Amino acid sequence: MSFRTPDPLHRLMLDDVRGAQKMLSGVARTTAMEGSRHLSSLVGAPVHLKCENLQRTGSFKLRGAYVRIAGLRPEERAAGVVAASAGNHAQGVALASNLLGVHATVFMPVGAPLPKVAATREYGADVRLHGHVVDETLAAAERYARETGAVFIHPFDHPDIIVGQGTVGLEILEQCPEVRTILVGIGGGGLAAGIGLAVKSLRPDVKVIGVQAEGAAAYPPSLAAGHPVVIESPVTMADGIKVGRPGDVPFALVQEYVDEVRTVSEDALSSALLLCLERAKLVVEPAGASPVAALLSDPKAFKGPVVAVLSGGNVDPLLLQRILRHGMAAGGRYLSLRLRVTDRPGVLATLLAVLTVADANVLDVSHVRTDPRLGLTEAEVELHLETKGPEHCREVADALRDAGYTVLD
Repeated sequence: MSFRTPDPLHRLMLDDVRGAQKMLSGVARTTAMEGSRHLSSLVGAPVHLKCENLQRTGSFKLRGAYVRIAGLRPEERAAGVVAASAGNHAQGVALASNLLGVHATVFMPVGAPLPKVAATREYGADVRLHGHVVDETLAAAERYARETGAVFIHPFDHPDIIVGQGTVGLEILEQCPEVRTILVGIGGGGLAAGIGLAVKSLRPDVKVIGVQAEGAAAYPPSLAAGHPVVIESPVTMADGIKVGRPGDVPFALVQEYVDEVRTVSEDALSSALLLCLERAKLVVEPAGASPVAALLSDPKAFKGPVVAVLSGGNVDPLLLQRILRHGMAAGGRYLSLRLRVTDRPGVLATLLAVLTVADANVLDVSHVRTDPRLGLTEAEVELHLETKGPEHCREVADALRDAGYTVLD
């Protein structure tokens, strides 16, 4: 994609982002930019992490929400605001409204994680649980807006939201002026559109690359069609970018300013989250880890220095536990085996001795004697092991075979 010198309209829009940056001074944090030696070694160039997971409310959403609500007319403020969200946008709207003295009503799905519901209430919003999917929650919020006159604050499809999110792009250029590539997760597109607008208006040579989860990737078909299209039933662990249709306003800017949109697998997302936790000591939600997942999936594809935007860190502890297990399995850190053994006293102790020598940590053992497929003197043992990576998995399996055990799968 080629870029021309910004025309007056684009300069005006860049000025809007600069105005938003001034408005957010003292409200939103200028979040840290952390280097990653591990990712830098994979990419072969410096990689920096833009830590919006350390932003107030735990994500970038406060930026756009504050700019949007601050721009309301006095009579609109008096009527209050309403939003629908499963988490990050809810907390951003709640805190922004609290800071501006505006009453906020936030609709959240019935199954929203309890920590996110509690945080939204603590920021001062009136939380109403409605619907089991976000579409139902959104419909309830829009109905409430029509009935009460409250202003509906959309999570991404409004210019004020986009220029607020674009302040992340200005910070990146200030903190890492030598940047060549910026990776950012895309759901509805507000963050990517804002970053693209700010960065490309000042540095058209910098590549801005969006990242979506494979099971919720509405942008690639939309960009191919030239207009937003709907994907039915998006599925991904990354609920922060789980959006079935791009927003109309951000879509036009993504078309103009984002060079490429890549997709990443669920395995890559969980591995990226695990890497952020283990190597960078940063708690990041799956959507926030999507740029890191893109780096892990194709590390040599990006010109450095690279900045990966960690857009949020609000992850439910129970979900985090499942994702970490999934990430460890994807990284070869867990191994499940089923063996056929002779059913006699001491065989299990002998088996565990082999695993001890192989330095595999046994998490669980299941012993089956009653399966009709087994012979009279046979038994099956199912093992769940903690290992050190793919090569160690192979070494453990080979050690068992060498010891005379039949590895079924």
